Amino acid sequence: MPVQPRQPAPADAPVPADAPAPPADGAAVDHAVGLAHFNSLPFSAAEAAFLECCGSLRWAHRMAAHRPYPDLGALLAASDEAGYDLSPSDIAEALAAEPAPCLHHDAPRAAHLALRAAHAAYESRFGHTFVICLDAYGPGQHVDQVLAGIRVRMEHEVDEERAVTAEELRRLARSRIVELMTAGPGQEG
Repeated sequence: MPVQPRQPAPADAPVPADAPAPPADGAAVDHAVGLAHFNSLPFSAAEAAFLECCGSLRWAHRMAAHRPYPDLGALLAASDEAGYDLSPSDIAEALAAEPAPCLHHDAPRAAHLALRAAHAAYESRFGHTFVICLDAYGPGQHVDQVLAGIRVRMEHEVDEERAVTAEELRRLARSRIVELMTAGPGQEG
């Protein structure tokens, strides 16, 4: 299905909660150059780059096949749509490719141990890696957010957690796509 270019929002329009965050230094980011470069990549290179955003081969193939994208909004909308269409086996494939959220090397040993134990408990209960998008939090909040997220989500029933996990995968894919479009040519993947 062709994607229609979005009309620019009025200057006073509210910003959607899941919109990409502006850079920390307040400078505007022009994704058009990255998007134009990305749209021109050979199919296999685009598919490989999309696989870095979400580990489902079907998702990456679909995203690469639907190029060119007219703007970042259309690309993110296509990512969401493809994410909603993932089958349980596609989600399992994407989860298998996900690294567990980790800490910086200089984090206290106790934090590493707590995170490892929480991940092990989560994986034992649900059978896959815990995924969470931490874009709304600064690096200093990541450990607390991961541990709190695991604690809350351990209370979920399996079907409820499956839905939350799929949503977190979609959010992670969006975030990684924004990073990909921000990277300069030759840095995709």
